[in-house]
Amino acid sequence: MRSQPGKKGILVLGIGNYLMGDEGIGIHAAKYLQQQAFPEKVHILDGGTGGFNLLPFLEEYDPVIIIDATADGTPPGTLRVRKPRYSSEFPRTLGAHDIGLKDLIESATILDTLPEIYLITLAIDPGNELTTGISPVLKEKLPLIEKEIREIISAHTG
Repeated sequence: MRSQPGKKGILVLGIGNYLMGDEGIGIHAAKYLQQQAFPEKVHILDGGTGGFNLLPFLEEYDPVIIIDATADGTPPGTLRVRKPRYSSEFPRTLGAHDIGLKDLIESATILDTLPEIYLITLAIDPGNELTTGISPVLKEKLPLIEKEIREIISAHTG
């Protein structure tokens, strides 16, 4: 598949709470990816804790790759790539952004601006402490996140 005409390109959006350790994996991944070389049409954004302020990005880019933490009961560091189409298909997350992200997806659906979305999640231990760092098990996954993103990009750019 290729990006829709008129769209700015591919957006990689890291979501999370940077102050909550592993719950901020999306932010840490975005910072890691910003240090790597990607094609010009790939934009990487630290989306913070999400919310409606990200709606314009869903309108401007296609596809959108979201990176987030999840507490799905799998061992910490378990990485999954999904293509959810509805907010109900998003896995349970931990932070204050959980409601914001689902509301964001529902809003884009209502406005008929929802792009193709890929969701990359990493399982975390819900008992995180207040810290700006991430655990070694998640830090080791950053190159794997990059690999998954490059595969998605390759599928969209030919």
